[in-house]
Amino acid sequence: MLPPVLVRRIAVVGSGGAGKTTLANTLGRKLNLPVIHLDEHYWRPGWVPTPREEWRTRQRELVAAEKWIIDGNYSSTLDLRLARADLVVVLAFARWRCLLGVVRRWTTNYGRGVQARGCPERVSLEFLKWVWDYPTNGRKRLDAALAEYAQGAQVVELDGPSRVSRFLASLDQLTESGPALPVD
Repeated sequence: MLPPVLVRRIAVVGSGGAGKTTLANTLGRKLNLPVIHLDEHYWRPGWVPTPREEWRTRQRELVAAEKWIIDGNYSSTLDLRLARADLVVVLAFARWRCLLGVVRRWTTNYGRGVQARGCPERVSLEFLKWVWDYPTNGRKRLDAALAEYAQGAQVVELDGPSRVSRFLASLDQLTESGPALPVD
């Protein structure tokens, strides 16, 4: 086994409903790193999106920090996150599992602004179609971005809850130099 790799910046990506926010929060607690949920920064009250250039500027500010865990896709700004990440965790769950996650989140949080302030939880056919199509469409964009921008990052792909559990169990405790991940 190789020595642990220092990890200070983690990007968590994958389909909607895969559990990016939950994993990011768990990693943040376990590694003592600040967690940034992109939905909180992108959506304005009433589900109004941030304009493109303003969004890129905001993400440049977010990724400039020395330490972070950022969850979210936003393929138009993957270049900014992936270029700075030490580790990219890809949640590559089955379509049915992601759709179930979306429905579970919607029924649990219906009417509450859990994704972003002033944005009550909702689900639409358009979003469900995006989740269903993610393994075909979104994953192609993600793979291209990983190849182009994440050359300095370790990439870990987790394809289900048991792989997530094993990954979390494998993490080293926080050291003086920062969190480290064992490399196989």
